[in-house]
Amino acid sequence: MRRARYDTPVMEPAAPTIRPATPADVPLVFGFIRALSRFEQLEHEVELEGAEARLGEHLFGERSACEVLIAEQSGAAVGFALFFPVYSTFKTEVCLHLEDLFVEPEARRCGAGEALLRAVAGVARSRGCARLQWNVLDWNGGAIAFYERLGAKVLP
Repeated sequence: MRRARYDTPVMEPAAPTIRPATPADVPLVFGFIRALSRFEQLEHEVELEGAEARLGEHLFGERSACEVLIAEQSGAAVGFALFFPVYSTFKTEVCLHLEDLFVEPEARRCGAGEALLRAVAGVARSRGCARLQWNVLDWNGGAIAFYERLGAKVLP
């Protein structure tokens, strides 16, 4: 067994980068969706037949319905955020809804989730959206703590 010395520098992981998804990323995004469904114990609800084609059409088709940002760390994709516009009748303003934010478990605590959330918030701000909104499962204490740490107001 070898032991590290205290004066040995520790290599920090590279800061995550965020980029928009491309049509070539559709299988990757669908893989993240399936990983998220396993984490949420909802894999049985994921439609598989034709799903990647539908996702590609919804992301990049003539009438796209949603957008995706990809988080990469050291050149490898480690997470994604899927979002779309919604309308608030009370505010009479367009808002942005974050449907999914997922980072692979082994890549968590390296800033990818925060970078994704900040990037989506930047999209909302640049488009003049009244707010950024999302839902979080009440049993997902880790996600709730993550959002609260970043200043989000978690409503019951």
